[in-house]
Amino acid sequence: MATPENFPGETGDRPGPSFAREGSSSSVDTDTAVILLGAGVTAITHPLLYVKLLIQVGHEPLPPTVGTTMFGRKVLYLPGFFSYARHIAHVDGKRGLFRGLSPRIMSTALTTVVRSKVKQAMPAQEPEPMASRDDLKTSLRKVMRETSQEMMVQCLSRIATHPFHVISVRCMAQFVGREVKYRGVFSSIVKIFQEEGLSGFFVGLVPHVLGEVIFLWCCNLLAHFINTYAVDDSFSQAPAVRSYTKFVMGIAVSVLTYPFMLVADLMAVNNCGLAAGLPPYSPLFKSWFHCWSHLTQQGQLFRGSSFFFRRVPVTALAVD
Repeated sequence: MATPENFPGETGDRPGPSFAREGSSSSVDTDTAVILLGAGVTAITHPLLYVKLLIQVGHEPLPPTVGTTMFGRKVLYLPGFFSYARHIAHVDGKRGLFRGLSPRIMSTALTTVVRSKVKQAMPAQEPEPMASRDDLKTSLRKVMRETSQEMMVQCLSRIATHPFHVISVRCMAQFVGREVKYRGVFSSIVKIFQEEGLSGFFVGLVPHVLGEVIFLWCCNLLAHFINTYAVDDSFSQAPAVRSYTKFVMGIAVSVLTYPFMLVADLMAVNNCGLAAGLPPYSPLFKSWFHCWSHLTQQGQLFRGSSFFFRRVPVTALAVD
């Protein structure tokens, strides 16, 4: 029961519900700020994602150039990001670099809302101090509990936003065949529903979710074990090192889970009526397993993972 003793410095005449209203208002303001910031970052980085998507589907409109390795061996290099982006701007103008941006911004905004609502619905966890190595050793259960909750949040937000991801990928992939099948977000929703039904909005969802779940668990568990067993408390900079462990692990694990993202994007385009998802650019895949198997056989599971120093595959012509 609330009494004046519970509120030092207060007279007790301030109504209780006002705290709830202020908390709700603060939460809305925070979500709005996150949405605006996310939209800005999404817009700035969109040309990178656009070029990456076109490389993923195998579209190489520019010829390779001869270069040399650090050991003096001649190799063929495919165009990097800047050359590819200049080509897109030359064909479609600078605005063309932002093809498919609208559904990505909507996806970012929806992700923020879904994550916020799901976290509010989850029971709050009391923070536990992580001051010593012994504390870290006994916190594995806490790490697994938090990772499980984050996995649930991530899966729900991915399911909610995946239709916008499919639309964005298809809008960008139209550059390959110069189609205009997918334009606005709402007209694309109608088009996909008419041609493929509800399942069309979730093509490529399974590998995308699997990749994110594997990334989350590997990143959190590796960071936990490194902080527990590899970072010694006697080291003066141990707290600083531990604060960066998860970030470094995220970079490393993202490389290993990249094939899942590649397969998800290819499945979103495959056999949807666009040139990028039809032969000769791509076989017609029966499932994402079939897609994974094909990329493995071709040695292309990491296609599009790099923007620079992209060598022509070994099956290409040798350079004299």
